[in-house]
Amino acid sequence: MLLIISTILITLALVFYSLGVWTERIAHYLKPWHVVTFWIGFTFDVGGTTLMHFIAEDPFNLLNPHTLTGQIALWLMLAHAIWASIVVKKDNKELRLKFHRYSLFVWLVWLVPYFGGMIMGMSS
Repeated sequence: MLLIISTILITLALVFYSLGVWTERIAHYLKPWHVVTFWIGFTFDVGGTTLMHFIAEDPFNLLNPHTLTGQIALWLMLAHAIWASIVVKKDNKELRLKFHRYSLFVWLVWLVPYFGGMIMGMSS
């Protein structure tokens, strides 16, 4: 049951985070609702990751590539959501216009543990 719930949460993270990143990238302008989708995606990812830790045999092994890339992705998502919140709060048009450059990088890094975990799950 934990595997099903964690998989749903991680997939919801993919949906919300992708929605935020791609709509913000297409608009070339960071809007408050994009920030909300970043935080929702991050929250779902933390929830799914936490449940996955209960399933994993060695959940804190940073020598495991999946664990390492997952931790990097989570920290980048957190930094991204915080930065987006600050940019919107400051209401600086120039920062809002440049913000999308970083978003795609974080999203691509996040895809590594997402698809890595999917492949690991299908192969075991």
